[in-house]
Amino acid sequence: MTVLTDAPPVFLHLLADRNGKPAGMVLGGGRAALPDEQLRVLAGQFPCFIRAGLDHAQAWLEAGWLPLPSQLVRADTVFDKAALPAGMVLIEGDWPLAPPPKAVGAQAASRALALQLVQLVSNDGDTHEIEALLRRDPTLSYHLLKLVNSLGMGSSRRVSSFAQAILILGRQQLRRWLNLMLFSAREGDLRSSMLLAKVAVRAHALELLARSTGLGKAQQEQAFMVGMFSLLGVLFGMPLAEVLAPLTIGDAAQQALLDRQGELGELLALVEAAERGDFAAVAGRLEALQLDGAEFNRVVADAHLWMLSVATDKAGSGHA
Repeated sequence: MTVLTDAPPVFLHLLADRNGKPAGMVLGGGRAALPDEQLRVLAGQFPCFIRAGLDHAQAWLEAGWLPLPSQLVRADTVFDKAALPAGMVLIEGDWPLAPPPKAVGAQAASRALALQLVQLVSNDGDTHEIEALLRRDPTLSYHLLKLVNSLGMGSSRRVSSFAQAILILGRQQLRRWLNLMLFSAREGDLRSSMLLAKVAVRAHALELLARSTGLGKAQQEQAFMVGMFSLLGVLFGMPLAEVLAPLTIGDAAQQALLDRQGELGELLALVEAAERGDFAAVAGRLEALQLDGAEFNRVVADAHLWMLSVATDKAGSGHA
């Protein structure tokens, strides 16, 4: 069991550029601890900002964090690129969680294909069936091979086929990456890049929190999948229960996703409270889980570093 400390929990809120791509992150939390080594590393890899009046502001600036620019626009429902002011702009807010644009024609077909892929991968379908489905969606195929190549996975050769990708990744990692790809490959959906970033943070944060609370490897894998599946309803513009209905997932994951119940549900509720900026709720949930703020902050930093390896053009070598 972790010995509790009074280090205040923090969370990072993603910022987009005028094209809807991840462009930075800003520190959230009513109070701020001193930056640890992982938060320093994060600031060296991606633009990281602090708001005016932050506790220990000078220490954060010395750690490589930047004052939040004045050209900041908030958008919670509609992202209107035409209405943005000229010049460098950062956009915060919940606009990526707004309903998707109405799918028509090829977009509707692509979305239906993606749902088939979710079902096939979740149900541990045959590799040949997965390959056949991927060949029908060039965008998904491109993103899969691009990510596998960027990760390297210890291979000295560039991956150029699905068979190679599956061999290198293994079935468990294939399941992870294919589901992540659903968020990055929604052509015509401006939310895609930010949704991919958000779901990557959620998934890895839940996995790390499961480990920190003493859950076993199988439950850690379940926690990752819960984090990833938690935004499928947002992605497809459908009630989450409808998206999950044809998928083969365990009772624990179902209860976590639909009712926020059980150990995994508690972890999901914790991350969601941090995303909302409800740090009183975060502190209460950490106490109930016997996790201290410092451990939570390390999870937050690690989850965002992992996100950068899979969800932005800053991709270096990733880890699972």
